[in-house]
Amino acid sequence: MVGLKAPYVSGFLAFREVPFLVELVQRLQEKEPDLMPQVVLVDGNGVLHQRGFGVACHLGVLTELPCIGVAKKLLQVDGLENNALHKEKIVLLQAGGDTFPLIGSSGTVLGMALRSHDHSTKPLYVSVGHRISLEVAVRLTHHCCRFRIPEPIRQADIRSREYIRRTLGQLGVAPAQRKDSLLLIEPRTTSPRMILPTVC
Repeated sequence: MVGLKAPYVSGFLAFREVPFLVELVQRLQEKEPDLMPQVVLVDGNGVLHQRGFGVACHLGVLTELPCIGVAKKLLQVDGLENNALHKEKIVLLQAGGDTFPLIGSSGTVLGMALRSHDHSTKPLYVSVGHRISLEVAVRLTHHCCRFRIPEPIRQADIRSREYIRRTLGQLGVAPAQRKDSLLLIEPRTTSPRMILPTVC
């Protein structure tokens, strides 16, 4: 577990978390090279970002691993808005695997809204991070979904929160007090932002 000194600032997540994630990948490469993932699902955005280069892009470029940005909320950039038109498009997503493109005012396809599961009503927002096409990123993300959230990210969330609860409980600190200042980073477990190795 590492302490994060930088506060969360929308659009700058990579500067806060990627150095620790790169270190994790390097440690995994050195100690367990057979466990290196073929692709990494990142809980955050790729090119669907204010500057077209989110946390999934940063991580991918610095590690040379294919990365996919998977966001739970629409980042409103380049004219994309969570407005009535967007909500109408979401309603048209009838079954798991249904998608629609996220086209900015510039005409650029920034990602895809994906209904990840038949029983999910909220889409995921999938974008290219590094060394992967949008089509493959959407297909892989969908195939990793037993529930709304892709299983690698879901398990990372579950396991890291449990680890933080146990660890902070031993230190006598309530998790709510430190919730946004910790990032789990252990080579044999998972972190809130990244899973290694990625297995669907």
